[in-house]
Amino acid sequence: MKRPANALSLAVLTLLFEKPMHPYEMSTTLRHRSKEESIRLNYGSLYAVVESLRKKELITAREAVREGNRPERTVYELTAAGATAMHDWLSEMLRDPSPQFTDFEAALSLMGAIPPDEALALLRLRLKALRMASNQYDGLRAHMPEGFPALFLVEGDYAEALRLAEITFVEKLVSDLIHDRLGGMDVWRRIHELRDAGFTGEEANATLLEEYGDVLTWDT
Repeated sequence: MKRPANALSLAVLTLLFEKPMHPYEMSTTLRHRSKEESIRLNYGSLYAVVESLRKKELITAREAVREGNRPERTVYELTAAGATAMHDWLSEMLRDPSPQFTDFEAALSLMGAIPPDEALALLRLRLKALRMASNQYDGLRAHMPEGFPALFLVEGDYAEALRLAEITFVEKLVSDLIHDRLGGMDVWRRIHELRDAGFTGEEANATLLEEYGDVLTWDT
């Protein structure tokens, strides 16, 4: 069975691997464990995921329960097919690297549409936010009780490793922009000089080709 793109489906299956639950308990358990930091979670989407898994016969309704004056809630449990799918999907995600199309990567690829000085200011703000988040995680780690199982922090440690790598990257990019070491800075500035002077996109492109044709064209 094809693995769903939404990691919330896998989260539901792993929760039901622990024990039968109703959707509200699933949501509160994920939030209590801070899984919303690594899995996109909202209550409406959770219900849609549960219904999708039920239709695929990966989970099944076990019973309806009522707590006090609250509405009746359906408790779901994992089916044998669901247990197999959970194991297969989780194994695939742990084993196989897959492209991650992040917003930051997309923004870097399109950064030329913003003037260099503005991009530099924005990257400095990003660097400040990244350092703050890293410091907050260090504080969280420092307050963990001695002997707290590392298993329950592993996704946070992974996120911190990525954050530290991004800090290193952005620090270098900021330094390259400040010291004019990033290749193509002259072209980048010229683009915005022309647009600020009132050139249309077509006119600016034609001028750039005249001035920088040797670096803007290549044989493939």
